[in-house]
Amino acid sequence: MEWAYGFLLAVVIYLLVSIRILRQYERGVVFLLGKFTGVRNPGFNLIFVPFQSMERVSLRTVTMQIQSQKIITKDNVSIDIAAVAYYKVTDPEKSVIQIEDVQNATNQISQTTVRNVVGQFSLDELLSQTPKINEQIKTMIDAHTEPWGAQVTAVEIKDIALPDNMQRAMAKEAEAERERRAKIVAAEGEFQAAQRLGEAADVMQAHPVALQLRTLQTMAEISVEKNSTIIFPAQFMTTVEEAFRTLRKDSHSK
Repeated sequence: MEWAYGFLLAVVIYLLVSIRILRQYERGVVFLLGKFTGVRNPGFNLIFVPFQSMERVSLRTVTMQIQSQKIITKDNVSIDIAAVAYYKVTDPEKSVIQIEDVQNATNQISQTTVRNVVGQFSLDELLSQTPKINEQIKTMIDAHTEPWGAQVTAVEIKDIALPDNMQRAMAKEAEAERERRAKIVAAEGEFQAAQRLGEAADVMQAHPVALQLRTLQTMAEISVEKNSTIIFPAQFMTTVEEAFRTLRKDSHSK
């Protein structure tokens, strides 16, 4: 009887050791005597060791940092660029059988792809066409990882470090561009003001009374302030000249 209890206890222990619980986001790649036999789903599973073995594979999206690296752009500018990639395992069988370490392999191929793709663009294109470059990098990485059972869902360039001299040059260029726009706006304002003044002059020429009303309005605006300014309207000066001319005529006639 003792051997029966011992055997039963050994069987219970063996079954307990053989129990595998897979989480909802996990899959189990099972091998029997070294040969692939299938993929287990989440929940309760029995793996009869040592004849069977199981590799756990997570199906969650992995956030992978692509470390900063020096890259020379198409226009020979040296920059430091860092990116981030998001990928997930879509085929647990391939991710275990076809590649030794899918995360490390994806990381390495991502670094190489970022360097190769960014080197095909100039600095201006890199700064203005970032979404397009991100998509191109993602497509190229995904083409390499697809045979490994992994899918790259997104790649984002998150940091571009420029040399100090390039930053100063770009700052000067931006400042010059702002000055150019300011001069254009000022010139446009002067042009429009000149047009309006020309139209006002035509109106005043056609209606002399308008010039007198404008003169009176200007005098009223000046007289509001407490100052000692003496104003001689143009009509007053004309009247004075006519008076002097009349006096000269009278003196010559005598």
